[in-house]
Amino acid sequence: MSLSRIVMRLARNPGTEFAGGDDHRGYALTAPLTEDGLLDAAAYGKAKDACHVRRFAPDEDPVDGRLARRGARWFFDYDDSQDVDDEPVHRLGEHRFAVGEYVTVTDEDGRPLTYKVVEVQKAS
Repeated sequence: MSLSRIVMRLARNPGTEFAGGDDHRGYALTAPLTEDGLLDAAAYGKAKDACHVRRFAPDEDPVDGRLARRGARWFFDYDDSQDVDDEPVHRLGEHRFAVGEYVTVTDEDGRPLTYKVVEVQKAS
């Protein structure tokens, strides 16, 4: 089983202050993927301690967390002490992680923002 490093950057989000997108905001994620580029639930069970996420933006310090799963729902978790999904990701388990694909993440203010997958490579 191998892990992949996935980088997503904020895509165009009309009607927000990010209407033109922002290449300096996004997520770097380490996760196991299937041959098709989907999250590999079976491999995740064996490697969940190595599945990390980092949220980055130019106007804030990076925030480190983990990729988490509860039932069929995947989310980004930044605080183990709370039983709340810190950043739910719309149908994350059904998204294909390949360059050019889009993923919607609900931010800390509760609004869905679209990110574009810009990099997928084997994690070292």
